Amino acid sequence: MVKKIFITGTNSGIGRALAEYYLENGATVFGIGRKSRSAIEHRRFRYLSLDLLMLEKIAPALRELLEGVSAIDIAVLNAGVLGEIKDMSKSGLYEIEEVMRINVWANKVIIDTVAAMGLHTKQIVGISSGAAVNASRGWGGYSLSKSTLNTLLKLYSKEMPETHFTALAPGVVDTPMVRYITEEVDEERFPSAGRLKNGPIQKPEVAAERVAKAFEKAKEFESGSFLDVRDMKL
Repeated sequence: MVKKIFITGTNSGIGRALAEYYLENGATVFGIGRKSRSAIEHRRFRYLSLDLLMLEKIAPALRELLEGVSAIDIAVLNAGVLGEIKDMSKSGLYEIEEVMRINVWANKVIIDTVAAMGLHTKQIVGISSGAAVNASRGWGGYSLSKSTLNTLLKLYSKEMPETHFTALAPGVVDTPMVRYITEEVDEERFPSAGRLKNGPIQKPEVAAERVAKAFEKAKEFESGSFLDVRDMKL
């Protein structure tokens, strides 16, 4: 049973749905989000406002949020940004770097800080994507960031054998990110947008329950694995 869980990006989408799911199931949830005020109010929910672009502020913020905590069952590295869907040749390095800072380097700082605090963490799950391996046209910085995240977690799995690491693709979930793709992206230029639009899209609360089951199932696989919820027997 999960008693304590840390989640980034708890103000919307699957991060919020996961936080609410675990609160309903009796866990204490530690959440981080960009908004000054959390979308969730609950006596077992501890929240801290933090912009993960500001890497230098992550460590002190985590020490404040997790003060007095000696162990957590799961750390969910969920917060992420998509960036603009456009050709790689049209993507500036500054745009890609911003996506990488949030989707990759912020997570490195979080893992390093938790380890330095001596906080025993049984499981760390990075929310990844099929974009990590599909490399569909237009997904440039996002694909790069998710493939790098997968490798980052695999590298840490070799260094921290006491913690189980997984990069997990949750499938397509109804979030602002997905709505941008389905409503604004040119399907002719970027065919993956059409495939996404015409495929199954999960409600966040439905996805959260499946993802929570996947967290438990993931421990049966080698630490550092990249798994897709759609391929798992849950």
